[in-house]
Amino acid sequence: MSTFSQFNFKGKKALIRVDFNVPLNDKFEITDDNRMRASIPTIQKILKDGGAVILMSHLGRPKDGPTDKFSLKHLVKHLSSLLDGVRVLFSNDCIGEQAKMTAGMLRPGEVLLLENLRFYKEEEKGDEGFAKKLSELGDVYVNDAFGTAHRAHASTAVIAKFFPGDKKMFGLLMESEVKSAEKVLHQAGKPFVAIIGGAKVSDKMLILENLLEKATDIIIGGGMAYTFLKAEGGNIGKSLCEDDRISTALDILKKAESKGVCIHLPADSIIADKFDAKAQTSTSPSNNIPEGWMGLDIGPNASEQFSNVIKRSKTILWNGPMGVFEMESFRHGTKSIALAVVEATKKGAFSLVGGGDSVAAVNMFGLAAEVSYVSTGGGALLEYFEGKVLPGIAAISQGS
Repeated sequence: MSTFSQFNFKGKKALIRVDFNVPLNDKFEITDDNRMRASIPTIQKILKDGGAVILMSHLGRPKDGPTDKFSLKHLVKHLSSLLDGVRVLFSNDCIGEQAKMTAGMLRPGEVLLLENLRFYKEEEKGDEGFAKKLSELGDVYVNDAFGTAHRAHASTAVIAKFFPGDKKMFGLLMESEVKSAEKVLHQAGKPFVAIIGGAKVSDKMLILENLLEKATDIIIGGGMAYTFLKAEGGNIGKSLCEDDRISTALDILKKAESKGVCIHLPADSIIADKFDAKAQTSTSPSNNIPEGWMGLDIGPNASEQFSNVIKRSKTILWNGPMGVFEMESFRHGTKSIALAVVEATKKGAFSLVGGGDSVAAVNMFGLAAEVSYVSTGGGALLEYFEGKVLPGIAAISQGS
């Protein structure tokens, strides 16, 4: 395995797996280009060296082969502007004659974007023949798609076997993602606080189990907190609760106690009489919510309590919001957490924010630049912290 920064791409065609799975509106305009921006430094380094770039990505979940709304051609113009006007060529297919011919004629300093990989079912099946056809388009393979590193797809894992060890590597984005995750997982300064939010305990069970071995404090917010509160005998009204996970929640609380890990549940909640931006709201102790009411955000006491824990930490992992932050009435808790993470970071803590909703929150509050690292990989980061081996990483780091 080569390191990207030391490799000289002069005269080489670099086949890069990027994650350009960006949201498009009904006019095919990109509504959030963060994933595209994240790969620009990798592309620029190759062009600067005198290499050519062939980009492959998926977009959405096309079910029936090629569909206009999932075509990567909608990204060409914006990609060109992100690359300061470099002309971006487009191939209507990712394999076959046109792709081969366009890639073959590509000159140093040029960029080619291939059509959506998922127009072929072989991509998600991890088909070796399909991976081989893709591999024939470039001299060097670069995986810069952390967001899909947990998938054993043809373009993320299988393709690596067709390149020798010195011709396959992680791109700059993948390198920094892995480095940041490793820092939190294996080199965390203590106190280490994990802030875990979101709706369901079932989605976060494995990450909680794994973090019990590493964190000193775990803050639990969002809808999942009410399953824990009910497990402790609290009244949670009609708040979100996974009754089939109550024994799991009790098990996690017991394990945490035996390992000396402090679990923080919200002391109070902002409650509403219905799930609606215009609902009537009130504040209530989280374990004594009146019948017919539901918790939709952490309350002021919980915000203060959680913020104090965060501010004294040396390492912070944040995955999942504290409430329904998309609605203004239930945004305060998540914002107070974001501000506490920023304050701790300013004092020297290392903070990693990952998972779609937490990333959306720090972006909404304009604080993304004030934390140590914002991950582009939601599911991939989650699986990494669950202790799983990610195929896209293993294919390169464990390959020959």
